[in-house]
Amino acid sequence: MLKDLKAFLLRGNVVDLAVGVIIASAFGAIVTSFVNDIITPLLLNPALKAAKVQNIAELAWNGVTYGKFLSAIINFLVVGTVLFFVIKAMEKAQSLTKKEEVVEEEAPAAPTELEVLQEIKALLEKK
Repeated sequence: MLKDLKAFLLRGNVVDLAVGVIIASAFGAIVTSFVNDIITPLLLNPALKAAKVQNIAELAWNGVTYGKFLSAIINFLVVGTVLFFVIKAMEKAQSLTKKEEVVEEEAPAAPTELEVLQEIKALLEKK
């Protein structure tokens, strides 16, 4: 039962699904941060309502927390990098175990010398 669970969890599409969910979550954080920390402060800027802004740069960056957005991007890159190395290590481990299984299965028992001689004798007797 434990072997079946291991085979199920390490199957390609289960691992791909897990990686997809993790990457989607990290990318969702980027989109959320972009909307909440960049777009929304620009649209709902109180200085815009007052219309007494003399400097456009002051209007644009007032209330924008770009540090949170950059943090979400860095978090995404770190998660992606860690996942890359985890998947590479898992593929390496799977390839090593598959090579061992293939070597064990590919070695059929060769007929002994006695068996070969008996087959030759049987063929000669048929003629």
